[in-house]
Amino acid sequence: MTEIYLAPLPDDTTGSHSERQRLDKWLWFARVVKTRTLASRLVQDGHVRLNGQRIDTPAKPVAPGAVLTIALDREIKILRVLAPGSRRGPYEEARQLYEDLTPTKERDDQTGSETDAAAPSDLRKPSQQERRAHARLTGKDWNL
Repeated sequence: MTEIYLAPLPDDTTGSHSERQRLDKWLWFARVVKTRTLASRLVQDGHVRLNGQRIDTPAKPVAPGAVLTIALDREIKILRVLAPGSRRGPYEEARQLYEDLTPTKERDDQTGSETDAAAPSDLRKPSQQERRAHARLTGKDWNL
């Protein structure tokens, strides 16, 4: 009778394999997106860069030290991976998976950037002078 020798499976607690995790899974564990499906779609649509290179494969492994640039709906986040996730836990647990490198408003103010200096004209009420000018242009007399 022939004996079959099976090699032991690699232990997930040691080695470099345990330090890597699928990109879509990590984004979900880190609470960047609500579902893993949305994380996959975000990566496939090309909205994620890993160390400056656009990634379109959700299964791309990420390791601690990697820098992710993520283009979300209303903002761009720059995150440094600190650890792989083991579960999708509360915010405090997810926050320990990454370091946020996104520039903040305070840093922009120190460099002299004036991003929120004045509200755009379409987001505020017109002044009395602007209302009168509009009335003259349209031919409407509002002084009835």
